Amino acid sequence: MGLLDGKVVVVTGGGHGIGRAYCLGIARECGMAVVADIDGAVAEGVAKAIADSGGKALGVKVDVANFASCQEMAKKTLDAYGKIDGLVNNAAIFMSVPAEKGSFQTITEAEWDRIMAVNVKGLWLCAKAVVPAMQQRKQGSIVNISSNMAFNGGQGMMHYVVSKAAVIGFSRVLAREIGGDNIRVNTLAPGSTMSEEHPTEDAIKNYERTASTRILKRIEQPEDLVGTALYLLSDLSSFVTGQVILVNGGAVLH
Repeated sequence: MGLLDGKVVVVTGGGHGIGRAYCLGIARECGMAVVADIDGAVAEGVAKAIADSGGKALGVKVDVANFASCQEMAKKTLDAYGKIDGLVNNAAIFMSVPAEKGSFQTITEAEWDRIMAVNVKGLWLCAKAVVPAMQQRKQGSIVNISSNMAFNGGQGMMHYVVSKAAVIGFSRVLAREIGGDNIRVNTLAPGSTMSEEHPTEDAIKNYERTASTRILKRIEQPEDLVGTALYLLSDLSSFVTGQVILVNGGAVLH
């Protein structure tokens, strides 16, 4: 028995970094992880690694900015498992798919639109595709991933920060709209996390600098976020909805 015994959870952006850690954690707690990623081969690879270690997983290619693709993701999940219990809206342009940096004046309009299409519209399209299956069974949990930067106004990436602030508003409205179906919606906001598989020396120095500003003075790892995600997906949080939880070692207090 595990915390997510028999639960089917879709994780977008599940092929890399923090998303991959969520998938491994779900499988570890006896859930079925649907590894959904724009890189289909990587998604299959994570699913295979989970299966090889005795867990249950399905790899699915998805472009969260395309509704037909999101619907196909939901259909493949239902074909394989017959239900959907959880959704982690984790796919975003930031690290695995890098975001441009610059002042609000220098960010291009195309880059602004690209970020919003994935980081904001993508949540909405995935929810539209997945929620009907949850409504049929009158249960479910959605975890939307925001960022510490929405609270501290991190500079140099206005488009990214605005997109992650939008996640919070989206979660609150969705929680009210589907609460009557016993579906919970919460927001998890990570701090700066070492999510690259092979970080550069410069990246490590940046992470160390950030760590020095926290109450808990160490670099945040993907695994640091898994426990809170599992809590929100599990029945332990059955009366928690519309909330934001910051997991950042005390970098920002909310």
